[in-house]
Amino acid sequence: MKLAGTLRQISDFSDLSRGRRLQELLCHGDEPRRVQPSPDGKHLVVLQKNRPPPLSCVVAFQLQGNGGAELDRSWRSPQPALAGLVFPQSSAGCWALGIVWEHGRTELWRFVPAVGWQLLQTLELCQGARARVVSVCSQAASLVWCEERPPLDAHLDMSKCAFRFCVCARALELGEQGVRLGPVRIVLHNCPEYQVLASPQHVFLVPASGSFATASRFFLIWHPEQAKLTIAAPSAGFVHSKVLHSSSESDFRKLLLGSVGLLSAFAPLDIHTCAMSGCEALLLVSRKGAVSMLEAGGTQRHIFDLEAGPLAQGDTVELKTFGSTLACVLAGVLYLIDQNSGRLIVKKILSMKEVHFLTSPGEEDSIQFLTPTGIYSFSFSNPEDSGRPEPCLVEMVFEEACRYYQRRSLSSSKLTVEKLKKGGAFQAPVALTAILQHSLYQKQKPARGLQDTYAKLLSTISLELQSYLSLEILKTCVVGASESEVESYCEELVEQEVSRVLHSDMDKDNLAYLNSVFTSFPKAAWKATRSCLQLQQNGDGLLVARATPEVWKKVLGGPQQEDVGQNGVVPLFELICTSFLRFKPKWLPSFVELTQQYMSISWPYSSKEGPEGRVPLYKRAMSMLARKNKHSEVDDELELELLLCSKRPKAVLQALHLLIHLKQWQRVVEVAEKFSKLSPLLNKEIFTMLLAEFAQHRELDPYLDTLWPLCPAELSASDILTVVLQHIPCSQQDPVPFSSEGNQLTVGLLKPLLQRVMQRPCVHDEMYSDALQSPTFPPPTPPREHKNPSKAAGSDALQPPGARTSSSALVQDDTV
Repeated sequence: MKLAGTLRQISDFSDLSRGRRLQELLCHGDEPRRVQPSPDGKHLVVLQKNRPPPLSCVVAFQLQGNGGAELDRSWRSPQPALAGLVFPQSSAGCWALGIVWEHGRTELWRFVPAVGWQLLQTLELCQGARARVVSVCSQAASLVWCEERPPLDAHLDMSKCAFRFCVCARALELGEQGVRLGPVRIVLHNCPEYQVLASPQHVFLVPASGSFATASRFFLIWHPEQAKLTIAAPSAGFVHSKVLHSSSESDFRKLLLGSVGLLSAFAPLDIHTCAMSGCEALLLVSRKGAVSMLEAGGTQRHIFDLEAGPLAQGDTVELKTFGSTLACVLAGVLYLIDQNSGRLIVKKILSMKEVHFLTSPGEEDSIQFLTPTGIYSFSFSNPEDSGRPEPCLVEMVFEEACRYYQRRSLSSSKLTVEKLKKGGAFQAPVALTAILQHSLYQKQKPARGLQDTYAKLLSTISLELQSYLSLEILKTCVVGASESEVESYCEELVEQEVSRVLHSDMDKDNLAYLNSVFTSFPKAAWKATRSCLQLQQNGDGLLVARATPEVWKKVLGGPQQEDVGQNGVVPLFELICTSFLRFKPKWLPSFVELTQQYMSISWPYSSKEGPEGRVPLYKRAMSMLARKNKHSEVDDELELELLLCSKRPKAVLQALHLLIHLKQWQRVVEVAEKFSKLSPLLNKEIFTMLLAEFAQHRELDPYLDTLWPLCPAELSASDILTVVLQHIPCSQQDPVPFSSEGNQLTVGLLKPLLQRVMQRPCVHDEMYSDALQSPTFPPPTPPREHKNPSKAAGSDALQPPGARTSSSALVQDDTV
């Protein structure tokens, strides 16, 4: 990032509505004040306390536009002091200004263009008359505050009075007609004093300076969506987390039960200033000048050390994040720090000591802040340089083009990016980078003109370009996301990456990349696979897939094991099978069956391009099953299902052998009955196998009524006896008429099968049975008309052969 260090004034108070009043408030002595911009950056709210005479005021100034009356609220000391300013927002995006006093009264104001500030409603936050609000913030559409509840007995021990505070929350719905306030929700009660600071998803509870000794050693982080409280300490990070199922579990002392000994060993917190960052984290500045960041998960990370040395209580430190840049002002010195690396980008001495940062939506290139002399802007980029640094995406285009042209080139000289940019022969990367620059800049600055020759190409690849840009944005979000958001971001990122690779050429590099994705993010890769293939169960419980033919070809027809080499890289089909085995093993046989159905449609039989010309799919799936370290009964069942779902004769016979080995005779007969219908040859193999088993033992005797109908028509009684005699176990003793064991094969057991075979009609009889049983054999003679002898004679000459002898043949047949 190029930083020119240009500080310029973009507006003085004469440009603002009631600018002189704002300048008067900012320049008035050293009285405490708070300056807070509105969420849209168009207004500035100034809270001034204890002005002489004893007077406090809240004044709202309009920074952009010029219309409508300004807000000016002031009150004298008999009225309770102000607890804070909040900006609650609705789901529709509208916001309001909330002025909260210590006794809980809250005024909600809304700005209406051309009209000004209007009072929406006055609310009472606290339910008790003696309650006092000490800190307040707005979290999404809710108000969160810490209130003091003094004990009824004023003579109690001070150690017990330390736990007289309570953290509460109330939902706040902004509507066109008014405001709807929800019931009070107790987040934490019987606790010490806390300062509450809210991010869009979490609320940080920072102990006040005078808190109880043990309580001042850790932070609390409230997660409203999970109803969970997290304890975190700087030296230990995450300590403990507890889900609050009911209000009875939100007691502070019960929360710490079991962790007091551990927490008491931690060093007290060293906090001088705290503020919220723009990435769901809390910024902390210690009294020694160390700047750190507390993540929502409890992890604290050191960022930078300010050079001002130990900070006094009256020193003011202003903090605000602009993207990945942290801006900090201390004693008139502006520090710009890279949050990710902790590197000091710019250090600039300002001519003013009091600085308040402003929000500038859409101006990521500059930092705006308010001073007693006006509004200034610190530019990230050099104003004299009209161009911007070339983005990484554009540079990647040239690097990829160099690799492509280097592969296609017959020259041994290495092609560099500089040569590619200077040479006029390679127009494709130049055109693509021009389109990228045009598309990247149009959201940040006025779009540059694009050549007509490139405009047509832009319309063709616009969808792909949007996909790549969204992917880059998502990757950026992953880097800056909190711990709780990383998992959801990674799932979305992996899904986009898997979908992108499946819609591109499946070469060795892409396959190796997919292997690394599936290894690093197995759960996210499994969800991405289901999404890309659109795998789901229908109403009958069957697995269905609605993937496009192009995706199926990538799954089945990509680089195979012999092509990808070693180093642990496996083909895509094996990768998907591994995900099935890990997350949904029962679906794997159905998935293999689906792939076989698609393969039979997409590739002709024994095609060299198709995957079936190599290793069968069921064997590839079984190879992933064999890689498992531990083999269980579930794996045996899965192996059986994979063999049977292939419907290949060898696989079916192998499954039958495995079932026989496991002695699952009921299932043996069911499989034999099902797969004997596929082909006569397989029927003969199955029956011969089971007949051999029948001859060896008596386990199949209960299933003979189902087994004998499977006997093939071509097997004769002699064939059956031959198989039986070959497989009868040899007796070690002399044969006796009646065996004591009772497991010998008898003629009575074979009799139903032999009778069934002997009663079958002969094969030759079956060949002519239809003709012999036909009542019209031979076919009847066609009717003839006898008009005259000559014509009749002529018609006889035209009769078909055999018409004259039909009656005699029929008589002969009857005689026979």
